[in-house]
Amino acid sequence: MRILIVCEHVGKGIRLGSRSALAFANAVGEHYQGSVECLLLGHSMGEAASDAAAYAPVLVADHPALANPVADRHARVIADLVRQRGYDLVAAAATTFAKDILPRAAGMLGGAMASEVIGHEFRDGRLCFRRPLFAGAIVATVGLRGTPQFVTVRPSAYAPAHPRSERCRVTSVAVDPATLPMRTEFEASQSKLSSRPDVTEARVVVSGGRAFKSAEDFERLVGGLADKLHAATGSSRALVDAGITPNAFQVGQTGKVVAPDLYVALGISGAVQHLAGMKNSKTIVAINSDPEAPIFEVADYGLVGDVYELVPQWIARLNGK
Repeated sequence: MRILIVCEHVGKGIRLGSRSALAFANAVGEHYQGSVECLLLGHSMGEAASDAAAYAPVLVADHPALANPVADRHARVIADLVRQRGYDLVAAAATTFAKDILPRAAGMLGGAMASEVIGHEFRDGRLCFRRPLFAGAIVATVGLRGTPQFVTVRPSAYAPAHPRSERCRVTSVAVDPATLPMRTEFEASQSKLSSRPDVTEARVVVSGGRAFKSAEDFERLVGGLADKLHAATGSSRALVDAGITPNAFQVGQTGKVVAPDLYVALGISGAVQHLAGMKNSKTIVAINSDPEAPIFEVADYGLVGDVYELVPQWIARLNGK
């Protein structure tokens, strides 16, 4: 089996979620005695390619037309490469990037796809995938018919791959801009810059819910506690809908799925949609004024009270006061 991992890269290296996808691919490849390669798409990716080479052989599709993640262009390059090199399985981390691009590439090739994979197994020599349904209430085991197969893997489901003892080869892939779709143009990317870790990659996540009434309160309390714990900040959908937090912070079924070592839920009631995004966290701590809040059913530690009173006390204790 030939496996291709579409890696996301930021700055000088590949993202942690892509390393989790690599761990999945290595496990599948080992079973079938197959090969695993990484694909990087973009422009001026020398440092990212060098980092990826610590985990697997790397293919680099480098061209100015690929500098920004325009889905139809990236999907075209992936589809052409899969067709030319005969990959059986294409995988990536289950992120906004991959969810936009991989289904397009699968459609171009007539392939089969499974999204949000959280595990895999082999039945009578056939590769099957475990994926959640109905906000995580059910975990289905599915097999895909036809080739190539495409999957997106939840980063929280697989521990990130470790670097190899020796670096692997880096190979350039020719990109013909004349074959790339040009009907879509990249205009701009809007995101809130933060010195805190990404919510999908952090070991500790502090999230706020409906109890917070303004962006200033959120930053002062949720952000303040996150800084003391060296944590990422997350939020419920209610705060995103209210314009208090950016969409990138949203944790839940329609947001980001996380499984950190510690998840702190402040003023979050625990609707099933939010629980679907964080219930696999190793330790969950919740503060809520409602003693009947569903969040307490999954929390390892719970405290009933007002976040406006309790969180400043927690921050003060961490400051040694």
